[in-house]
Amino acid sequence: MVTEEQVREVLSDVYDPEIPVNIVDLGLVYEVKINDDWVGVKMTLTAPGCPMSGYLAQQVKERLLTLPEIKDADVRLVWEPLWSPSMMSEEAKKQLGWGL
Repeated sequence: MVTEEQVREVLSDVYDPEIPVNIVDLGLVYEVKINDDWVGVKMTLTAPGCPMSGYLAQQVKERLLTLPEIKDADVRLVWEPLWSPSMMSEEAKKQLGWGL
């Protein structure tokens, strides 16, 4: 069975098109649920009005389906809690030159 760690690892290949940091390190992935061969991801975007929401959700689903154990996946975009830069990993902050 696939693990949450494996899911987050494949999602680290998905990048916000406006910020050169992956969605996991940006802190956009809020929740991962695994049920046999299904994965559900609850995530947000850096801004509620982001025009790339459909694109990013599709990228996440496509990456999830690359895991051999996964046959179906759902991506749910949520707006609470609102994303803030404090949700980024230390690595992401370093990549963006924040907190130096």
